[in-house]
Amino acid sequence: MQETQPDAWEALAKTHGAATEAVLLDRVRQQMNGRGTLDVLRHGLELIGVRQPLMLAQFKPALALNTDILARYAANRLRVVRQVRYSLANENAIDLVLFLNGLPVATVELKTDFTQSITDAIDQYRYDRDPKPKGAASEPLLSFPSGALVHFAVSNSEVHMATHLKGLATVFLPFNKGNDGGAGNPPNPHGHRTAYLWDEIWARHSWLEILGRYMVPQRDKKKQITKVLFPRYHQLDATRKLQAAVLADGPGAKYLIQHSAGSGKTNSIAWSAHFLADLHDSEHRKIFDTVLVVSDRNVIDSQLQEAIFAFERTTGVVATIKGESASKSGELAKALEGGKKIVVCTIQTFPFALQEVQKLAATNGKRFAVIADEAHSSQTGEAATKLKEVLSAEEIASLGDGGEVGAEDILAARMAGRASDAGITYVAFTATPKGKTMELFGRRPRPDEPASETNKPEAFHVYSMRQAIEEGFILDVLKNYTPYRLAFRLASTGEEWDETQVERSAALKGIMGWVKLHPYNISQKVQVVVEHFRGLVAPLLEGKAKAMVVVTSRKEAVRWQFAIQKYIKDQGYKIRTLVAFSGEVEDPASGDEPFTEASGLLNPGLNGRDIRDAFNTGDFQILLVANKFQTGFDQPLLCGMYVDRRLAGIQAVQTLSRLNRAHPGKDTTYVVDFVNSADDILAAFKTYYETAELAAVTDPNLVFNLRAKLDGAGHYDDYEVDRVVQVEMDPASRQSDLVAALEPVVDRIQRRYRDALEGLKAAQAQGVKEAVSEAKDELDALILFKSDIASFLRLYAFLSQIFDYGNTEIEKRSLFFRRLLPLLEFGREREGIDLSKVTLTHHSLKGQGPRTLALGTGDRPKLQPITDTGSGSVQEKERARLAEIIAKVNDLFEGDITDNDQLVYVNNVLMGKLLESETLAQQATNNTKEQFSNSPDLSNAILNAVMDALEAHTTMSRQALDSEKVRAGLKDVLLGPAQLYETLRQQAGEERFSTA
Repeated sequence: MQETQPDAWEALAKTHGAATEAVLLDRVRQQMNGRGTLDVLRHGLELIGVRQPLMLAQFKPALALNTDILARYAANRLRVVRQVRYSLANENAIDLVLFLNGLPVATVELKTDFTQSITDAIDQYRYDRDPKPKGAASEPLLSFPSGALVHFAVSNSEVHMATHLKGLATVFLPFNKGNDGGAGNPPNPHGHRTAYLWDEIWARHSWLEILGRYMVPQRDKKKQITKVLFPRYHQLDATRKLQAAVLADGPGAKYLIQHSAGSGKTNSIAWSAHFLADLHDSEHRKIFDTVLVVSDRNVIDSQLQEAIFAFERTTGVVATIKGESASKSGELAKALEGGKKIVVCTIQTFPFALQEVQKLAATNGKRFAVIADEAHSSQTGEAATKLKEVLSAEEIASLGDGGEVGAEDILAARMAGRASDAGITYVAFTATPKGKTMELFGRRPRPDEPASETNKPEAFHVYSMRQAIEEGFILDVLKNYTPYRLAFRLASTGEEWDETQVERSAALKGIMGWVKLHPYNISQKVQVVVEHFRGLVAPLLEGKAKAMVVVTSRKEAVRWQFAIQKYIKDQGYKIRTLVAFSGEVEDPASGDEPFTEASGLLNPGLNGRDIRDAFNTGDFQILLVANKFQTGFDQPLLCGMYVDRRLAGIQAVQTLSRLNRAHPGKDTTYVVDFVNSADDILAAFKTYYETAELAAVTDPNLVFNLRAKLDGAGHYDDYEVDRVVQVEMDPASRQSDLVAALEPVVDRIQRRYRDALEGLKAAQAQGVKEAVSEAKDELDALILFKSDIASFLRLYAFLSQIFDYGNTEIEKRSLFFRRLLPLLEFGREREGIDLSKVTLTHHSLKGQGPRTLALGTGDRPKLQPITDTGSGSVQEKERARLAEIIAKVNDLFEGDITDNDQLVYVNNVLMGKLLESETLAQQATNNTKEQFSNSPDLSNAILNAVMDALEAHTTMSRQALDSEKVRAGLKDVLLGPAQLYETLRQQAGEERFSTA
């Protein structure tokens, strides 16, 4: 202080004389006790006799122009003291203490692997370095937050750290570089594996930057410090390398950061945003006008505000756009043009924010950094329209059923405006990059050369799933994976149906959908889910564990919720469930009115709360989802997942990873899978277990190939393309000009389609097979042409961001096709498959036993590029008799079907006998279903029917006679899927009608 602030020291000495040193030290201790060491170091302290606060350290500012500040920064004194005896109560000595200007900032316990381990160092802190020893005063050096800021346990091979010592409750986190994709540190040819700690981390400029910019105090509502964040190694490494790369590359580059769940992405994003907002080049010019952060993490804006206030004591530099005002774009424009350093928006407002950023970059020359978190949301309106240009057919279908899309998809859609992005830097954080994300944001090892087999884009920085699991930040969700095998048999009750010719693929899809929605199928799975949850999941976490059920469609979710509520009620269990889906679901089989999440019948007890908030309480234990909450849903109490939908690739990883969040006492998770194979799930996880890599890069010639195919179809010529393009490029053109340019092409194609449709109908009426085939080929060719146009637009929007085609003819086709596509309305009618006469005769659901899917062995699949877009051709759809298809399905799913699995026992044998009872018919007609189910006559009639069937169906009848529980189950099936009550009432009504 005497050296860096001589005037202040002189004023202090005048006021306090010989007591100056004692007064100063007493004030420092007092302030550290009250405000914490970090705050005192960063902001100094006030004393009587000096006008300005006395600074106890000087950290390097973002804009290093002030020579006085730089001189004070150079004057910082960093010291290391060995064997520090810190206590008045004992003779304990800490191996190393690091000081900054006389104030302790870190303690270190060292162990050599030859005699001890990292665990011994950690245990020494937990057992022998108690900040509040019994019967003695608190230890100032070890107290939180007024003592040393961080405590390191160090061996030859590993480093761990903690910022808050709590005796036995102290939690140490790994501070290791990672070793070949896993935990630990790589071998060091020059000595200790942990040498990076003193060579890099504790190096003067690095250590001062960590103390001055990285460490963040977190406070409770009373503004008391409850936690101090110290960056983990990968967070420090990624953010520093990102800053260095941006300085070297300038604005306009793209960076993909593949950080696993459990990596602390919220903090990494907050640090990145703050540092990029303050970044200056070598000539002291600010790199970015504003940093835009897109995230659905509720805490990220508050964490940013908190962090920046801790660094600068400055408020108002972060603006959050929630889109709650009348005008999102107005709110955004105000924030972006108003000098806000950082703007945080949700994924719902992200498309509008990105549009505004691109506009300002193009027109005002402003420069932006866009940081996209792994956020997901359903999209509607203009945002969804733009998205469909780059989404695959499967992704579009999922979106239609209430599915969610990610920030990377929106980026891909919005970045199609290629030329305007020169001043925009994109940083994408994701744990599970798609192939197209890797191609779009990945960095080529040789940036000056195009992407190729030997120059494939790769992630800028990686913190792998494997390392996160091995370091204990997330759990391995494949350790208790139980697949189930479904076997069933179908039959038809209609003779004419056996000869019905249908399209094979459509029929198979319809049949499987029918089976999935069959009440008996759902009821059997519900029983497995509830009993497995009660037996294995519910007891975890002291009874607080929760589970998620994942189904294929929103209609299934509705059916499952009613079925699971009924089963839980019938069994008298104290379990409550919620169902989550987007929009409305119409299901006449479940109710007359459309269902929403807020429907009282579906989610009783929700009471207007958000699903996430309600599920986070102790009120609910099981959450059913369809296309919602499978990504970006953070619930650490989830310990069980039940999967009844096909999952592949990235979707399998994202969905099952909802289970992997760490929580005190959580060491076990369960996955029960009714649909997928263990091999497929394992392959999906292996892709992202370490570093996701591309198998190859997309061939840029695909665009040329598809253009040639479309041109060769003969539906337009170059003159017509040029005419549309001229209208598009002319700012004075009117909509009528565009209509006039497109009308000849649209009319020609639509007329050809109508003629082919009429020709097909005429050929079918005449029964001429060759004519029918020709007409169908022409129709299919036109439908394929339209599909290929959509494929061209998707492919070009994606590849033109990677490759500079420099081809005006390709760009012209893009403009032409974009206008033509919405006008082609073929109104194709899909062939309906009548499944009304199908019955489920056998059903068996058998667990294959729990197993561990080993992630660390075998080959690792890679991300696939786009390979076959637009390569389809007109082919005759495979057709077959529906009876043959059913037979094939039965063969495929038959498995170990036995007599015990036969529903025919219920549907035919028992139902037939019960329908003969006049007493039951009368009771069904005159009572509600609930009253009818409680009738003693019904129970007796079931028992009599079982006894009558004993000779023909010995096994099942004997089981029913010996067990009241089996008979109760038979009654549930009869009143549920078999519809005994409804059939009796219908039968009685028909008899009255015929009598009348």
